[in-house]
Amino acid sequence: MEIIHVSAECYPVAKAGGLGDVVGALPKYQCKAGHYAKVVMPMYRTKFLFENDWTVDFKGNTNMGDYFFEYTVLKETTGKLGFDLYLIEIAGLTDREKVYGYSDDTERFVSFQIAVVNWLSQWEHVPDVVHCHDHHAGLIPFMMKHCLAYRNKLQNVPSVFTIHNGQYQGWMGWDKSVLLPEWDDWKHGELEWANTINPLASAVKCAWKVTTVSWSYMNELRYNSNGLEDLFEYEKGKCSGILNGIDNEVWDPATDPLIKHHYKPSGVKTGKKKNKKVLCEQFSLDENVPLIVFIGRLVGEKAADVLPDAFLSVLYSMKNEVSFLILGSGDPHVEWQLSTINGQFPGYYHCEIGFKEALSHQMYAGADFLLMPSRVEPCGLNQMYAMRYGTVPMVRSTGGLQDTVLDMGDWQGFGIRFNNPSVEDIHYSISRAVSVYKDNTHMMWMRQHMMQIDHSWESTVEQYINLYQSLK
Repeated sequence: MEIIHVSAECYPVAKAGGLGDVVGALPKYQCKAGHYAKVVMPMYRTKFLFENDWTVDFKGNTNMGDYFFEYTVLKETTGKLGFDLYLIEIAGLTDREKVYGYSDDTERFVSFQIAVVNWLSQWEHVPDVVHCHDHHAGLIPFMMKHCLAYRNKLQNVPSVFTIHNGQYQGWMGWDKSVLLPEWDDWKHGELEWANTINPLASAVKCAWKVTTVSWSYMNELRYNSNGLEDLFEYEKGKCSGILNGIDNEVWDPATDPLIKHHYKPSGVKTGKKKNKKVLCEQFSLDENVPLIVFIGRLVGEKAADVLPDAFLSVLYSMKNEVSFLILGSGDPHVEWQLSTINGQFPGYYHCEIGFKEALSHQMYAGADFLLMPSRVEPCGLNQMYAMRYGTVPMVRSTGGLQDTVLDMGDWQGFGIRFNNPSVEDIHYSISRAVSVYKDNTHMMWMRQHMMQIDHSWESTVEQYINLYQSLK
């Protein structure tokens, strides 16, 4: 099958979160399974752009309302990512350094989507499926079906829409409707939700199938989806959850070039001890107590606002029993709160603001526990990375965290789960972590067991291919 993935992110080209990881891996493994997957994304001015070679695949022009623009489709020449990568260059709109965060993001992503559909409409053939990811590509199913210039060619091409985070929906006022290519006015209801144009809602209505990145998150959207609860209930017949995988070639403690000491499940105790020593020496932490890490965005969805009080509660009441290492960025106030704890508990706490890919790998390899108290976690990849490296996940029971982590109190359980993103639940979970850390036999079993759980992309790819084929 020929599969076109349309996304705002794709690792290692440009990544702001888990969306980039998924779009950087899923098509690669679809190609390995014998299919022809391609990724189309905006051309940002990133390091990847300037360090690789490109050829012009297509030049076109079209309109976004009254704005006439030219676009160029660039193709990466080597196929080094394991799939064909195409970038859409629109001068003044897509050619920015950051993925998101500009005042004209609406126009940037609408123009990108128009260019994608315009380009596809000029192919001599049509792909087997167009797979759109999150609201930045959410208007494409509508345009394929209802924009007058494109529907004759594209309305019968199956479209699949995957929701990686349903909290962000791309809302825009009806004054922006003039930006879209001429469309059938009778179909305005397929753009609208709550008196706005809602690209995510439009994709749920117009795509042939809708998926989310875990089973539990699909169910959660029916009662917690930032205003779309009724829509997900109504459209539940075409919705399904397919759990994300992780790229075992990138995330492998036996070969990972970003960690100092390699190890396999049989050598997890020694391997993790050596990697923990590296971290503790770098950040002046006590290597003789359990090391708990947090890696991620410091935002409300991740319950980062709860972390400062939770860490202080533990550090004051469980003195010298546990240490913390934090890596992340986001809300400036939370960054400040976490940073001000630096120096207060020498040997037991350090916060590193920012994101450093190599450090994150070393933290997975050297930590004893990973904390994820998320309020919302559609799938979560960090807990799967942690398990791959023998690091015990401590997670709130929500979304994909609930689907992938079994509490150590249950039969064959290997992680720690809690119900609320609160200081009390986090504190109690950390006390459980300290207790099990002292039980060498139990810790060794959990580490070896979780390292051998298969979270690879192969089974995920098979589910997606079966979904695509059901649309023929």
